[in-house]
Amino acid sequence: MNHFANGNRPTEAGLPRVSRRAVKAAARCGLVLMLVLTLGLHWALLQTVAWTNMFAHNLQTGSITEAWTKTFDGKHPCQLCKQISAGKKAEKKAEFPTLVKKLEFVSARPAFIFSTPTHFYLVSSYAVGSTTWSEAPPTPPPLAA
Repeated sequence: MNHFANGNRPTEAGLPRVSRRAVKAAARCGLVLMLVLTLGLHWALLQTVAWTNMFAHNLQTGSITEAWTKTFDGKHPCQLCKQISAGKKAEKKAEFPTLVKKLEFVSARPAFIFSTPTHFYLVSSYAVGSTTWSEAPPTPPPLAA
């Protein structure tokens, strides 16, 4: 008898196997949720819900233009709008204060000044006594000592 509705067989621990697609989908959802919370988009979503509810409530008591004006004039906030505003203020206070410091760059080394040499002459390779690579190695090779 299969106890699992999706037909997955249990593993050794007795839990159903999870497909890779489900894991990837859960990871993506988690990433999107973290991004939304980090950027503060949850406040925008809550504010949209509050405005929609306010507009629907104001529409029951007046015309469309009156409901629109009353919703977005800022003089008639609902309870949810007040809570959203308080939440935003509390979130801003909890952030670390930004300290503006004047950056000072102190160099311990003296400044490098590029200057050309006063005496320059070209030394040929023959004057030093170097050999060229075109010469053949000595024959027979020397014995190792």
